[in-house]
Amino acid sequence: MSGSTEVLGVPLQIVVLLTALTALPAVLISLTPLLRLTVVLHFLRQALGAQTTPSNQVLMGLALFLTVIVIQPVVKESYEAGWAPYEAGELGGQAAWEEGTRPLKRFLLKFTRETDLALMVQVTKAPAPRSPADLDLQVIAPAYILSELRTGFQIGAVLFLPFLIIDLVVASVTLSIGMVQLPPIMISAPFKILLFVLVDGWNLVVGSLLKTLM
Repeated sequence: MSGSTEVLGVPLQIVVLLTALTALPAVLISLTPLLRLTVVLHFLRQALGAQTTPSNQVLMGLALFLTVIVIQPVVKESYEAGWAPYEAGELGGQAAWEEGTRPLKRFLLKFTRETDLALMVQVTKAPAPRSPADLDLQVIAPAYILSELRTGFQIGAVLFLPFLIIDLVVASVTLSIGMVQLPPIMISAPFKILLFVLVDGWNLVVGSLLKTLM
């Protein structure tokens, strides 16, 4: 055990922990698969034409549980690499942070585009790294968010297409038979929901999302 290793006292650890908890919601939403999952699920609800069903609470609950499944190995690895040695007095604060965030950076970089990383390096005026793994988390985090937003919108656009075709067909039929005053959405919504149920849509969407995140 290194004699220069310093461990924070219990009161100070509590203060640090409470301070970190205030930023936890933003970290949980932005730096986990929860970002992609919520974007795609909300796009799916809009495509189905169901404005409030499932509710936001249900969608967030589903996305949160799926996020736990995906991120659990990363959290465990970060804990074993950083916090556990720090708590045992084997690593100092800076070393524990570097070791603990390394698994998280590997996970984020797996889903981050090089163009977004280059943009953040340019904006932050960070020195050019030899590899993406050499970048700080403050550069990787916003680049990851941009990449996940782009991916979420791409998946959402693909989900919209089959339901958009149903809307166009129903609108054409209603106009051709003179049902001008009847909103096409009232007729197309049941057909879209029926199609989604028949193809086991929730299983397909969730399964495909998880495969892109594993």
